[in-house]
Amino acid sequence: MNDEELMKKCNACDFYLDENLLMNCRDIVGSLEDYKDELELSNEDTETYLQMVENLKPTDVSKVLQIAMNIVSNPNIKDSELQVNASRLIRAIQMD
Repeated sequence: MNDEELMKKCNACDFYLDENLLMNCRDIVGSLEDYKDELELSNEDTETYLQMVENLKPTDVSKVLQIAMNIVSNPNIKDSELQVNASRLIRAIQMD
């Protein structure tokens, strides 16, 4: 499944009952401050995502999915826990 197909699937899914997936999103977004340079996020973008994590809604999952795909494809991010969380989110959406 390519990135575009994955994003379409994500936008079509209902994540209101999937608390594990939402927790995984929170973990990913919570780590953005440490990797904003590698992900090419501005301070404003990072702050927006960090505020979003406090009130994460299922409709925000597609935004976090985009970040997760960037994390997995970025060789400069060496944090294995963050890589695993990003991969887990991608797999969860693929399998939904």
